Amino acid sequence: MNKFDALFEDADDIFGGTPQSKYWDISKQISDDLVQFEFDDVIMRLAVMEKMLMKIHGEEMLDKIIKNYFYENGDEIELHKKSIYMELAGKLIYRLAD
Repeated sequence: MNKFDALFEDADDIFGGTPQSKYWDISKQISDDLVQFEFDDVIMRLAVMEKMLMKIHGEEMLDKIIKNYFYENGDEIELHKKSIYMELAGKLIYRLAD
């Protein structure tokens, strides 16, 4: 069994599970270099967003604002988080094909 067979063991189950679990399943099948590259991209995006928010709200208020926003919009954030996991899994699969 080669290292990618686990992705295709059950054609009906490839999209089973949560977006988070599928991302981690896929990431385990791909070289560490590709996963690290994509993770670094996520951290870069996070850093940019934090800097943008800090310019508006200040560094001290950032955590409080984020926690309050999540409290008020938790369901929407969870849906968006799932969407991001699916996007990241797609990027890993795309990189695999390169």
